[in-house]
Amino acid sequence: MAGESGAPATEISQASWAEAIYHALKAWDIRQVAYVPDAGHKHLIQRCDADPAIDSFPLTTEEEGVALAAGAWLGGARAVLLMQSSGVGNCVNMLSLVTECRFPLVMLVTMRGEYGETNPWQVPMGQSTAAVLETSGVIVHHVNEAGHAGDTVRAAVQMAFLSNRAVAVLLGQKLIGAKTFEPAP
Repeated sequence: MAGESGAPATEISQASWAEAIYHALKAWDIRQVAYVPDAGHKHLIQRCDADPAIDSFPLTTEEEGVALAAGAWLGGARAVLLMQSSGVGNCVNMLSLVTECRFPLVMLVTMRGEYGETNPWQVPMGQSTAAVLETSGVIVHHVNEAGHAGDTVRAAVQMAFLSNRAVAVLLGQKLIGAKTFEPAP
């Protein structure tokens, strides 16, 4: 189904919540955005890449983003890490750095393995993402409705940078849309 602009309806809806998140990041003067390329973050990544006031860094693996956020904080800048839920498991060892050094970390995590998931490989990590983060000392917020995205991210950034904590916002599949997966015949 296409929207009035001719773009698929899912892209239009992603643009609305991603735009709200982008403005929340700008309101808190986020200067660095680290990400592993992800379709769920597509619009937000494009928006940050196009902004000359934000340095965007594509990563090869998610734990690099934890180190980048630490370096940004040490250098007086604010950073955010964008990733998919399957990448959370890659960060577990690096999250101890946040706990021991008590620096702010904001993670925006697009979820898989939830509502409408069709790829069985995404289910185990998707179902355990919040628990893994919480066990690692990360404060977790959930967003499943577009209207809550900007305010939730704004609150998460505020909490992280004013209390030197790790905070993750899990962007649920009801928000981002479930991807379809058709196994090979």
